[in-house]
Amino acid sequence: MSLSDNQKISYLLFIIFLLIYMMTFLTNFLILLLVLTCAHLHTPMYFFLGNLAFLDMSYSSVTAPRMLRHLATQHWSISFPECIAQMFFVIYFGTSEAFLLSSMSYDRYVAICRPLHYSQVMSWGTCTQMVSLVWSSAFFAPFMYIFFLRRLTFCGPNFIHNFFCDLPHLLQISCSDTSINVLVVIVVGSLLSVAAFVATFYPYVRIFRTVFKIRSSDGKRKAFSTCTSHLIVVFVYYASITFIYLVPNTSNLLTLNQVVTVIYALITPLLNPLIYSLRNKDLKVALRRTLHIDGTRRST
Repeated sequence: MSLSDNQKISYLLFIIFLLIYMMTFLTNFLILLLVLTCAHLHTPMYFFLGNLAFLDMSYSSVTAPRMLRHLATQHWSISFPECIAQMFFVIYFGTSEAFLLSSMSYDRYVAICRPLHYSQVMSWGTCTQMVSLVWSSAFFAPFMYIFFLRRLTFCGPNFIHNFFCDLPHLLQISCSDTSINVLVVIVVGSLLSVAAFVATFYPYVRIFRTVFKIRSSDGKRKAFSTCTSHLIVVFVYYASITFIYLVPNTSNLLTLNQVVTVIYALITPLLNPLIYSLRNKDLKVALRRTLHIDGTRRST
């Protein structure tokens, strides 16, 4: 579905979304580069943050380039194989982010509730295994959806009420019985969503209990400050997902749903690095050191 029938507005949206995509890619790439090259950022928290930056780069690259192409050419069409591939990676990266956010919650739990055992519990072997599990387990959902999607036929209409291919929209335009597919989506989606939601928020129940036992207000503030950025990212993620997939896609809410989808697909991957970088002193120091080194090299 075209974001606008007005050609001038489409060109304006093209410029705006191109700038957003470039900023998203560059800011996430910068965080990933800092995490890889700065020795004092070689800690579990920044290891997860680097994976989140790579994830945001990948997710935005699945939806933004084709949308920009459509805005520039005004040809809002996509082949069926390309649509399936786009749907696969949209679900894969979305599921990966949910699992990664839960891993980051556990990291914050260990750092606050078990600080003396942090280096032992969150060893590099453990972190690598957690991230490997995140990236591998996220394949399950899109694989199951596409496996059952093969049984459907698509004979028209072929108009998707979105600017990228997603599973609910494909089921809506199928001329076959989609009851089995809907059942698979409910079962698989519910299991993974509940597991990721509990794994993300249960550690914070333990964290809040520990923080409230701290007597000094300064100690509570420092403890909460280590979790604030992650909580903001988690809230934005789950708020967007809830509205997109749980709120009925009626004609009255179609425009609002499209706006939220744009925010989730394009704005959120840009917000994540900004939230972490603006509230993180270590990243600011690493950036200053990197820029200072580059400046020194240029001057020499």
